Amino acid sequence: MNIQSKPELQNINTKSAVLAAFAADLTYDDIPDSVVARMVDLFVDWVGSTFSGKGHRAIDIMEAFADAMGPRSGAAEILVNRQKTSAFFAALVNGSSSHISEQDDVHNGSVFHPAAVVFPAALAVAQETGASGKEFIVACIAGYEVGIRIGEFLGRSHYKVFHTTGTVGTLAAAAAAGKLYNLDLQSMLNAFGSAGTQSAGLWEFLRDAADSKQLHAGKSPAEGVLSAWLAHKGFTGASDILEGPQGMAAGMSSDANPDRLIDGLGGRWTVLETSFKFHSSCRHTHPSADAMLKVMTENNLKYGDVKSVVAYVHQAAIDVLGPVRHPQSVHQAKFCMAAVVGLIAVHGKAGVVAFSKVLQDDATLSFLDRVEMVFDPVIDAAYPQSWQGRVCVNTVDGQQFEAQVETPKGDPENTLSRTEIDTKVRSLVRFSDAVSERELDPLLARLWDVVNAKHCQNLIF
Repeated sequence: MNIQSKPELQNINTKSAVLAAFAADLTYDDIPDSVVARMVDLFVDWVGSTFSGKGHRAIDIMEAFADAMGPRSGAAEILVNRQKTSAFFAALVNGSSSHISEQDDVHNGSVFHPAAVVFPAALAVAQETGASGKEFIVACIAGYEVGIRIGEFLGRSHYKVFHTTGTVGTLAAAAAAGKLYNLDLQSMLNAFGSAGTQSAGLWEFLRDAADSKQLHAGKSPAEGVLSAWLAHKGFTGASDILEGPQGMAAGMSSDANPDRLIDGLGGRWTVLETSFKFHSSCRHTHPSADAMLKVMTENNLKYGDVKSVVAYVHQAAIDVLGPVRHPQSVHQAKFCMAAVVGLIAVHGKAGVVAFSKVLQDDATLSFLDRVEMVFDPVIDAAYPQSWQGRVCVNTVDGQQFEAQVETPKGDPENTLSRTEIDTKVRSLVRFSDAVSERELDPLLARLWDVVNAKHCQNLIF
């Protein structure tokens, strides 16, 4: 799709409305094959992340809530327990479950995890409406393109206090769900308005290892479904929820840039800019983790050789990771730079298995007081478009080694192949024991072929 080729979009008064019109009008034929293929990659990756949430205490509680409060039958699948329910409650649990292992994707420029909110909403509504695989993929692309641009619009100041996946995610999910409900421009704007007024998610939970991050990732797709369903029935919402004088930018940002809402719309596909997660931790740790692995490997170092580590980082890494020095839970450890660097030094990886034992891992815990984060103005200037990392390792025998990484593993320029995605999904599923070996091959075959599915009901099971 090219905005210049659609004159009806040029007569709309606000950039928010242009973005809503783009989502409402998007068709499969508008989308390049490369974007469709990457969307399928991201979907398969998300399913693995969702299954990895099975058995986590916080997800068990979300499942119990859905069981107590939601219908016990319906068209939408809760992946971790294979129960059927309404689209709202399936989106709630699947969103929460997909975000807890910290293996879901991320878009660097918006600092936003689109998979955790777009796919749960889109899959649930696609199953409810009987949408085809192509219709599902189009809806997901609409959700990504809308959510990522709103995240970029709200800017760096927003992320300092607000968890973008919790705030922006509600609108991204509304766009995806709204596409499957066939919303027109005005109805899509109404969905945006209802989603934006419910937008929430604060970082304070990091300080005491609370479960709020899973709540953010669950409520965003659920409220996106709610907003789209209401708009589908004629419920109205604020028509200028993003740019208005009492809208999201006014209340949640000091550097909002409305031009970002339509930047390259229809020609610049942000789906192609989205990164996969290689390590099972907060994305802000990944550049340093990759740099640490490079130092250890290139210099043949063992963890016992390391006296201290300095990780040079951007300011947002300090804002998010700084509160966590001595983690009290596995999930909190994923937001601790020292724990992640320690896992790399000791085990050569920071995956779900290593993290599951991190609080009993004395060798890794010994790094908690040996790793320091230091602000680097050059790295900060490149952020968020480029997430770079540099570490300096001092050894017990007085040597010093440095390494820098400009493109962490998983970024589009250093992406995961389909073979690597397949391996990652299998690893996550086996870790959680959510799918049997007998079921795994046919499941992955269905997922990779989702575009050709006649409908999305029973797509997973």
